Amino acid sequence: MGRVDASLERLHRLYPKLIDLRLERLERLLADLGNPERRLPPVIHVAGTNGKGSVCAFLRACAEAAGLRVHVYTSPHLVRFNERIRVAGALVEDAALAGALDEIEAVNAGNQITVFEAITAAAFLLFARAPADLCVVEVGLGGRFDATNVIPPPAACAITSISFDHQEFFGDSLEKIAAEKAGIIKTGVKVVTGGQAPEAMAVIAAEVAARGAMLLARGRDWEIEQTADGVRLDEMVLPRPALAGAHQVENAGIAMMALRAAGFGFGRDALATGLRAAEWPGRLQRLSGALLGLLPAGSELWLDGAHNPGGAAALAAQLAAWGGPTTLVVGMKQSKDVAEFLRILLPRAARVFAVAEPGQHLALPVEDIVAASGGVAVPGPDVAGALRQITAPCRVLVCGSLYLAGEVLKLDGAA
Repeated sequence: MGRVDASLERLHRLYPKLIDLRLERLERLLADLGNPERRLPPVIHVAGTNGKGSVCAFLRACAEAAGLRVHVYTSPHLVRFNERIRVAGALVEDAALAGALDEIEAVNAGNQITVFEAITAAAFLLFARAPADLCVVEVGLGGRFDATNVIPPPAACAITSISFDHQEFFGDSLEKIAAEKAGIIKTGVKVVTGGQAPEAMAVIAAEVAARGAMLLARGRDWEIEQTADGVRLDEMVLPRPALAGAHQVENAGIAMMALRAAGFGFGRDALATGLRAAEWPGRLQRLSGALLGLLPAGSELWLDGAHNPGGAAALAAQLAAWGGPTTLVVGMKQSKDVAEFLRILLPRAARVFAVAEPGQHLALPVEDIVAASGGVAVPGPDVAGALRQITAPCRVLVCGSLYLAGEVLKLDGAA
């Protein structure tokens, strides 16, 4: 066990509850650390149900294409823990991360703290000590009481597509979920949103008004659309985003508008370079490693971490755009709405395998996925086993969980 893993294990023992949405513990720790969250470069704070990580990827790529140094904090990681923290453009090194966690443990002095709160404190500590021009911070869960919401008013906020997920924390309506996401809105801040269901947008607009903020909503204040060979943002013609899927057009638009709202007036060349350069593993990622070798020659293998109804709808649109048959390999987390996820995707699937990888966090049992599919899905029972059952060239999409995506990338050789 490395120093980082050992630190995280010790921190977990201080407060074994994985999720406890309160800010008091972290505010106390940050005060004892000298409030590093108040010494960050301009921050763009990103919330939403689906697309947050992709927006962060576009933000970083466009800003770096313009020559800026960018800090980035995202979650969860897929393969290596270090993926969560980029310091001035580079993934945090093990020694630096271990040193920050050691410092946090010492200052925390055995008080209750969740692991995510400690990681957030470590990110802010590292960011405050390294010069940069922009800081991109992704909300971990919700917004209002998420650990990242201890930051002072950011340069801009971005709220991506809101749909049903984590109802056990936020409630069973889009209005309740949107209220938690809109909790990142602070007084006087510009807030960029993509397209939203009317009930979600009404909540966001009300929070903007209450905070004296400024709303920049797609379809009202800005627009992005696909063209024959790229996209058009208002009157600016740009290349197609590197991230696959029609939904990534909106995510790219949110990122570019958030940069503009934050005061970064990049020209077309930087934005075009950034759109082409953006990378975000596990989001409609085409695989070409060891797992592809288990399929018949001429097959395609894709991976996506979509795990809720909104994500399923985006995947269904992509299956329609691809045309032709696609085989799904589905593995999900225990707390997710597997029946609704499959209801959206099954009409577009030629065949469905249910899987659970041995290292997959809180994996839903294969038999539960089969039952939720009404018996349509057949056991893999793992990804390799499912792929070996395919005997003719085809397109295969592995989906259902970011935790599964991480295990698949390890199997494919990305570790």
